[in-house]
Amino acid sequence: MKRLEYTRRDFLKALSACTASMALPWIPGHAATGKPPNFIIIFCDDLGYGDLSTFGHPTINTPNLDRMAQEGQKWTNFYAAASVCTPSRAALLTGRLPIRNGMCSDKRRVLFPDSAGGLPPSEITIAKALKTKGYTTTCIGKWHLGHLPRYLPTRHGFDSYYGIPYSNDMDRVAGEGRQAFFNPKIEYFNVPLMRDEKIIERPADQTTITKRYAEEAIRFIKANKRNPFFVYLAHNLPHVPLFVSKDFKDQSLRGLYGDVVEEIDWGVGRILDTLRQEGVAENTLVVFTSDNGPWLTFMQHGGSAGLLRGGKGATYDGGMREPTIFWWPGQIKPGIVTDLGSTLDLFATISHLAGAKIPRDRVMDSLDLEPALFGTGPSPRQTMFFYRGAQLYAVRKGLYKAHFITKPAYGSNLQETRHDPPLLYNLGHDPSEQYDVARDHPDMIADILREVERHRATLTPVEDQLAKRIGDNP
Repeated sequence: MKRLEYTRRDFLKALSACTASMALPWIPGHAATGKPPNFIIIFCDDLGYGDLSTFGHPTINTPNLDRMAQEGQKWTNFYAAASVCTPSRAALLTGRLPIRNGMCSDKRRVLFPDSAGGLPPSEITIAKALKTKGYTTTCIGKWHLGHLPRYLPTRHGFDSYYGIPYSNDMDRVAGEGRQAFFNPKIEYFNVPLMRDEKIIERPADQTTITKRYAEEAIRFIKANKRNPFFVYLAHNLPHVPLFVSKDFKDQSLRGLYGDVVEEIDWGVGRILDTLRQEGVAENTLVVFTSDNGPWLTFMQHGGSAGLLRGGKGATYDGGMREPTIFWWPGQIKPGIVTDLGSTLDLFATISHLAGAKIPRDRVMDSLDLEPALFGTGPSPRQTMFFYRGAQLYAVRKGLYKAHFITKPAYGSNLQETRHDPPLLYNLGHDPSEQYDVARDHPDMIADILREVERHRATLTPVEDQLAKRIGDNP
């Protein structure tokens, strides 16, 4: 065996390092540079739980997201707060269930170009919270929280905005029936591309939109790397109609849908590479997730929820459990996290890491995920409420999920079904929600019903923002 020899210099160097580590205890978010951490949220549209190779897809190649998961944390029980676009985005940015601020409705499930409502000015977004601590903030991509000036990102704490203000299938002006979605052209959808509060391109060239969003994020990072920053990058895709740039067209074994996801993956890789090159990777928390599950009615143009049941529009897990990755080199220990988490929790987690105050003048649904992120304890989230519109359909507590009302995903004409007693699934044993175990666990049903009572006691009536239309009588 070769003998290891140490010099006096080696000893003093090791002693110095040990002493320094004892004098300067590790503080999450400040260990690398002593500066407040930066934050980037990359939010996809209609991406399914099974649509990344790191989450099990056999033919969609996502090497950058795979590497992000290997270097960071893959969360396997992470939920959006709604199964459709508008309420899901409102929940992420405010840390509040949409039922609390009128951003969900039984009349219209999302905002449209003729909508008169939007995220109320009284709401505090992650961007507003971070502005109190000197952050520079930008929103890139799909907003869908109100396209009228008073509701735009620049009125909700973002210093700048670049993107399409609602879904990419809106403002349709041409195309025959569903073929307009299966064989889309740019000119079929007269959606505007905005810079701050001005339209700069219409119709937006959606074949280059994913690439341009990534490039916009990269420019922002380079320009603001010396100061704390927040990037909210909300892709319009892979929501139908599907568009992809020429560099990615016909490249995926999964077809056009795979091409779109692989281009998003490329953009993620470019952003992470930029953080490394600019020397801010170890001071930047990046979160990748999606707003809701796949739009199953569009068949091969929609994604896959993997082994989960249902998809977009439904409160089965396929509609709201999302493929989620947290990445923060040198700060969080890589691994797979099976604890519960939600997009709702990004508000509290980010605010606490930045030293910003959590609002105390309103009910918050956001919990700080730092214990699970940094390995100091379990996630504080034990319960998740599943709304469809303004109706509570299901509740998860621990491993068990009770369904009071069920209705299939978007695209089905089937009516809702009410369950008394509720259906009950053990999501640890049965993540596909196939086997009702209610008869064996009446105590768990009673426990969940008590959670419902406590939750409903915190609700107060609010104005329905999604039902209001331009031109309606006041």
